[in-house]
Amino acid sequence: MGSTALVLAHNHPSGDPTPSKADIRMTEEIATISSLMGIVVHDHLIIGKHGHASFKGLKLL
Repeated sequence: MGSTALVLAHNHPSGDPTPSKADIRMTEEIATISSLMGIVVHDHLIIGKHGHASFKGLKLL
């Protein structure tokens, strides 16, 4: 209701925060659909056992 931006986040139970091909594809699809509604996806974070991955930091977003 009136959102202008999103930050996506999820965990990888394996402990490895490296984005999978499915993670990348899903994020691209969400960003595309969101942009049609005027909503920006600022980042997608994946939390692992020993750290995290940021799509923005990895230049995937």
